[in-house]
Amino acid sequence: MTPVKQAPASAVVFAYHDIGVRCLEALLELGVEVRLVVTHLDSESEQIWFESVSEHAKRNGIPVITPGSPNAQAVIQQVEAYAPDFIFSFYYRQMLSAELLAVPAIGAFNLHGSLLPKYRGRVPVNWAIIHGEEFCGVSLHQMVSKPDAGDLFAQKAVPILSNDTAFDVFQKLKCVAELLLTVVVPGLMSRQLTGETMDLDSGSYFGGRKPEDGLINWEWSAHDIHNLIRAVAPPFPGAFFEMGGHRVDILLSHIRGEKSCFAEPCIYLEDGQFYADCTDGYRFMIVEMNIDGQKADQVMFRRVFGSRLRLNPANKP
Repeated sequence: MTPVKQAPASAVVFAYHDIGVRCLEALLELGVEVRLVVTHLDSESEQIWFESVSEHAKRNGIPVITPGSPNAQAVIQQVEAYAPDFIFSFYYRQMLSAELLAVPAIGAFNLHGSLLPKYRGRVPVNWAIIHGEEFCGVSLHQMVSKPDAGDLFAQKAVPILSNDTAFDVFQKLKCVAELLLTVVVPGLMSRQLTGETMDLDSGSYFGGRKPEDGLINWEWSAHDIHNLIRAVAPPFPGAFFEMGGHRVDILLSHIRGEKSCFAEPCIYLEDGQFYADCTDGYRFMIVEMNIDGQKADQVMFRRVFGSRLRLNPANKP
C-alpha cells in the first residue's frame, strides 16, 4: 500500500524587519505553506535600513496585508478563512489579541530578540547593550495575551562584543534566528516539541525608546556612556548632548579601558583623534561626531570649542 503523503503545515505570518524576512524564508525552506503575510507600512518618520517583508512575500507569491490593527474583526476573519496550523510573529510590532491567537490549529509562536525572560518588551537588543550585557539572542515562545510570557520552546545566544553596535548585533541575530527555526519548527509541526514555563520574576521588562532618550549624562562612567552610544548608533537616532548652544552628536565610539588624561570630564584631540574623558577616570575614543549636524573634524572642533571641550556633569538629562 502506498503511504499517504502528509500535507505540509500551513501558517499565517505576522512579520517586519530583517529578521521577519529571514524567518519567513526559513519557513518556506522548511516546506511550510505560508498562506498570508501580515506586515506594517513603513513609517515616513523612520529611517528604513532593513529589508521589506512585503516585497519578499510578494516575490514568493504570498498574499500580503498591512492593517492598522491586526486585531480588527476583518483581519481575524481573514486569518480564520485561511485555517492555518500556525501563527508566527517575527518582529511584528503589535500585540495579537486572544481571539486571534486562538485561530491556529496547533498554536501561535513569537520569535523575540532576547534571551527570555530577560528583556521582555520593546527594543530588547538596544536595552541589552545599554546595560552592558555580554550576550543576547533569540527566543521562540508561545504567544499569550501577556507580552513575551508564554511557554519557551527554544533560544539561541550570540555574544555582544564590547564595541558592537546594535546594528552589529542585529546581523548576528538574523543568522541564529534562521538556525533556530530550521531546527525547531519541524518539532512543532510534528507536535513532538513541548515548551517550558518561564519564570517571569527572574526576568525583566522594558518599554520602547525615543530619540530624546539618547541624551548623554556626563556623570556616567566611560563604559556606561559608550554603551549608550553604541546602543543607539546609526541607523538608530544616535546619542547627543548640548553645550554652549551647540548640539553634539556622538555617533560611534570605541573603548579600550584607557585611563583619562585630564582630571575633569572633557572632549579633546590627541594625535588627530577625538577622546572623551569621564568622571570615573577612564576615557573612550570618539570615532564619529557631528557638531550642529555637520561632521566634526579638527578644524571645526577647534573653531567651535577651542582645544578642549569641558563637560559639566552637573547638567543632568
